Amino acid sequence: MRARKNRVVALYVEKASQHWIVRDGAGNFWSLPNTDNPWDERQPFTPAEGTDLEPAPGHYKEMLGLPS
Repeated sequence: MRARKNRVVALYVEKASQHWIVRDGAGNFWSLPNTDNPWDERQPFTPAEGTDLEPAPGHYKEMLGLPS
């Protein structure tokens, strides 16, 4: 069995925009839109210097439909 490449390992809230940001198992960051299927519609996110990412509780992963 192969592990999912895009497994979400961390969930954040970007404080300035109030968007959900996830970091996958490969270390990539993604911004999630406010839609019914946010993971399927994710966009690449590159944290700039000074970007304030606040860790979010893990139970939100299920609510957002993120891969575990």
